[in-house]
Amino acid sequence: METQQIQNKFIAVIRLKGDVDIPEEIRHSLHILGLRSRYSCIVLPDSSSLQGMLTTVKDWVTWGEVDKDTLLLLLKERGRLKGNRPLTDDVAKESGWNGIEDFVNALINGTASLRCRGGKKCINGLKPFFRLHPPKGGLNSIKKYYGYGGDLGYRGNSINDLLRRML
Repeated sequence: METQQIQNKFIAVIRLKGDVDIPEEIRHSLHILGLRSRYSCIVLPDSSSLQGMLTTVKDWVTWGEVDKDTLLLLLKERGRLKGNRPLTDDVAKESGWNGIEDFVNALINGTASLRCRGGKKCINGLKPFFRLHPPKGGLNSIKKYYGYGGDLGYRGNSINDLLRRML
């Protein structure tokens, strides 16, 4: 019998709106997600509880499934450690990995975690969020949903294009 390799699906969430006139429930949900400022991004494994949180904050964020190449690029370009030090292959090797690419492969296979908890291997001191630049070429509208010509809400695999424009 063949063993199937488990592939984890990761969701990238990017905050597009600022702090003005946010209801307290939404502010609290954004804080729990770790999206404390505009153009900050988190990457989390897909789960039903995450989908519930995203439904709550859908008017302030955009999200979609991030692919392996974009996740690798995100970690290399914008990954930061405590003390605002950049994430490098040397730091990954100090945590027991062969490099950042080895860490991303373990993330996809489900044997590692971006956050150091739950008994899975991780990179010590890695911040769980990414501070991004505003997207090159700008945004369409932060008042409309993605399916209606805007940028808010679920965008599926096109989150990878947006992330690449924001690096």
